[in-house]
Amino acid sequence: MNVELVNTGTELLLGDTINTNAAWIGQRLAALGVQVSRQTIVPDGVVIRVAIAEAAQRADVVLVSGGLGPTNDDLTRESTAELLSLDMELNAGVMQHLSEYFAKRGKPVSEATQRQAMVPRGAEVLHNHFGTAPGLYFPPELSAALGWNAHIFLLPGPPRELKPMVESEVETRLRNWLPDGASRRVLYLKVTGVGESDIVEAVEKRLEAIAGLDLGYCIRNGDVDVRLAGPQAAVDEAADVVRAALGDCIVSEDRRIIEEVIVQLLQERGEWLATAESCTGGTIANRITDVSGASRVFGHGWVTYANEAKHQHLGVPTELIETHGAVSEEVARAMAEGALRNSGADHALAVTGVAGPTGGTPEKPVGTVWIALATKGAETWAQKKFSPGSRDRFKLLTSQAALDMLRRRMLGIALR
Repeated sequence: MNVELVNTGTELLLGDTINTNAAWIGQRLAALGVQVSRQTIVPDGVVIRVAIAEAAQRADVVLVSGGLGPTNDDLTRESTAELLSLDMELNAGVMQHLSEYFAKRGKPVSEATQRQAMVPRGAEVLHNHFGTAPGLYFPPELSAALGWNAHIFLLPGPPRELKPMVESEVETRLRNWLPDGASRRVLYLKVTGVGESDIVEAVEKRLEAIAGLDLGYCIRNGDVDVRLAGPQAAVDEAADVVRAALGDCIVSEDRRIIEEVIVQLLQERGEWLATAESCTGGTIANRITDVSGASRVFGHGWVTYANEAKHQHLGVPTELIETHGAVSEEVARAMAEGALRNSGADHALAVTGVAGPTGGTPEKPVGTVWIALATKGAETWAQKKFSPGSRDRFKLLTSQAALDMLRRRMLGIALR
């Protein structure tokens, strides 16, 4: 099945808005065994008509996002109607939805908003439960006169409106149109602590030998997603290969990121986490608190950037810093143990390093970091890492390594 995306919005081309819709749709369709063949971005206005026409000539399914609102540059609905020579008519169901939507907010339905109730004849309304602009579905027979055989979907641009509509309306239809959809599986194995080239070296030859398997890799936020797609038996065989080679490094098989895994593990164990961060400036705490339910497992976080703060808030001896330096195994251990003691938590992570681009020395170059984990009733772990590069990249990789250290401890896996 050939699927194309057409994304509308001048703000996407200017870079004012990042096109997260395209990435999300690509992931959702991949899980169905469908790969998006092309993405097109066009500005607001009549050019959308050209983009839809070009896509519909090539594709079996065209997904168009944006341009369904009430303003004068929201022309996706009208442009599609003109393209397919369809008259517009007021839809009573959509009008009722608009009336109820604005009545709850104590507002009348404006004349501009009423445009959203105009529906091309023959198109099916896709109800929008999270906004005002309905989606529209045009079956292939509406474009048959032009020699096309495309299913065309017009979807709202805001992600909070688009995502539920794709899940409830688009994916349901795609499953029905895929003859082998029920037998196809897509599995994402999220691997951390191992580079893409090392993963390729460890498993690729064996995976490529599995008949019917579609293999892919995606690097994101310190992880590598190993994507396995194909018939159920092929995916199962491939997953066993990856687990055997990289099992300790697999964070999840359901696309959960490491902080989500950590929060769930802490909840299951009834344990609490504290953090003491220097070079990462609170990145670890931020990642943990981005997860719903973190308040039940995370109570304390210190950002002790200055040496005085390490001493005052965590009890790190001044002479320890003077003797070994702030970026050292000894100070990292003292930070973790101080955070554990002062918080009463079950685990405490600490990081201290040189984020750069300045501040490095021959002995401790930019990118050097010490990570420590103190746990009640257990020996404190400490590990040196080296992640040179930009400050934000350094913070990401350091926080990832720290969270993985905690994951390994809770699962009884040795450090690597």
